[in-house]
Amino acid sequence: MSRIIAFANQKGGVAKTTSTLTVAAALAELGLRVMAVDLDPQGALTYSMGIDPDDLDETVNDVLVRRLPIDKVIIGREVDLVPANIDLAGAEAILLAKTGREYALQRALREAESNYDFVLIDCPPSLGILTINGLTAATEVVIPLQCEALSHRGVGQLIETLEDIRHFTNPELELSGVIPTMYDGRTKHAQQVLNDVGMRYKVRVFDPPVRKSIKFAEASQAGRSILSYAPGHHGADAYRAIARAIAAGKGDG
Repeated sequence: MSRIIAFANQKGGVAKTTSTLTVAAALAELGLRVMAVDLDPQGALTYSMGIDPDDLDETVNDVLVRRLPIDKVIIGREVDLVPANIDLAGAEAILLAKTGREYALQRALREAESNYDFVLIDCPPSLGILTINGLTAATEVVIPLQCEALSHRGVGQLIETLEDIRHFTNPELELSGVIPTMYDGRTKHAQQVLNDVGMRYKVRVFDPPVRKSIKFAEASQAGRSILSYAPGHHGADAYRAIARAIAAGKGDG
């Protein structure tokens, strides 16, 4: 059975898409079969994998709304991708009118998940029906977290949402841990945020923290993960270590 990991944080700009893509690529480097699902109408993951979202005729939107088989929209890149574009923005309203709306992605993944060791879901920066679909389909959750005080205030709210998901749609959902991103080790503040998150929420904090670097933006613009764009970069090494920890098993802190 494949492990389905939702990368979620309702706050934008925390390197959620970068984390989804780079962990996916690092897991593939380990010889694992990986699929990434772009569940964000902005299509950032799709763009970061070298695909223009505006050029796509069929995306995850068609999978969720029209029940198109998921293998009809998969695009092969560093890992297999289920792409998204702005069409997905209309899916929220359509899904809200459907019975079992929280299970649309879970149902779609059943057709393909046996072909993969890992399915990684890039959730949108909100707690709407698309994110709920991602969390309902997932076996576990990883939270990318920018190492700043304001960024971790939403972690508690997200953990409360996970409790709701466990109660209503997915009782087996586990929180695997937090990926610290945009880390500036020169400041005490960043270290204090890291320590506080782990203690306050009793959650595993993956190590090492991912330091700030312009290379991530350059890699995204090039349509590649940093593992292929700058394989010797410290950011690539950090995500490789995190991917190994994820592959080794669900963390309990």
